[in-house]
Amino acid sequence: MTSVLRRLGTGLLAAALVWAAGCGGNNGYRVSGKVTFAGQPVPMGKIYFDPDTAAGASGQSGFAEIKDGVYDTSAAGGRGVAGGATVVRIRGHKKDPADAISGYGPPLFAEYTTKADLTQAAATKDFDVPAAAAKGMPKEPAPLDPVPGQENKSKGGT
Repeated sequence: MTSVLRRLGTGLLAAALVWAAGCGGNNGYRVSGKVTFAGQPVPMGKIYFDPDTAAGASGQSGFAEIKDGVYDTSAAGGRGVAGGATVVRIRGHKKDPADAISGYGPPLFAEYTTKADLTQAAATKDFDVPAAAAKGMPKEPAPLDPVPGQENKSKGGT
């Protein structure tokens, strides 16, 4: 009886490992690559991968931090993707001056959305956000955090 249970346990463990390797387990499939804005690396931001439900896709959404133009859903703080038809949303920010709450600087562009057909396996996918994505963005954004003692000076206060 013990021999049967041992073989059953070994078989279940092997099946679980094969399944996890094939589909990415609970973390989905790994996607990594580069993100540029008008040809330059995006200093920091976040990239989101949502199943394109309009195209019949389903599954979990994935995401990753962008650091110096590079992202990887398997890095700390990220989550893998479902694969298939995907809506990709990219938020890019300057590094300075960083907001004390989010840690991001002012946005480089409005959230950029594009579509991609991602494989249901680990993949590399680069994205270039066009310069037109910054259209309508303020040239010099207001500070994200008020400077102590300066809150009312911009409004004519003391």
